[in-house]
Amino acid sequence: MELFFLDYGLLGLFGLAFLAATVFPVASEAGLAVLILAGLDPVSCVAVATAGNTLGAVTTWAVGRWGSEAFLSRLLRLSSEDRERARRIFDRYGAWSLLLAWAPIIGDPLCAVAGLFGLPLRRFLPPVLLGKCARYAGLAYLMIGPTI
Repeated sequence: MELFFLDYGLLGLFGLAFLAATVFPVASEAGLAVLILAGLDPVSCVAVATAGNTLGAVTTWAVGRWGSEAFLSRLLRLSSEDRERARRIFDRYGAWSLLLAWAPIIGDPLCAVAGLFGLPLRRFLPPVLLGKCARYAGLAYLMIGPTI
């Protein structure tokens, strides 16, 4: 699944990053690495991966906002423990907890819980976008050094 994007370049990376932030367990970081190592512009790769992953997080937020409990459990595979962990983090740190929307295990539940709590999209987007961009930029930096 993760190698389909090689034929599609940045469009494939966008799709892979989008899926990684929704219901499919794919590693968008691998896609970013492969395209950068293949010679694509690292800044473009970071921007596209950030955009796709952020749009995927918005989709998860929307599912939390307007989806049913059964839908959250089945489609997003969020266990009650995952949701409770995310709820505790969100209760403690509020919208700033969404800086961790990129993190495995807690990222998707945090986005869904933000939707469940009715966090407005204008408050949801800045920390999610910042966290996801920082992650991809950090990965690119580790791969190629300070040439970005």
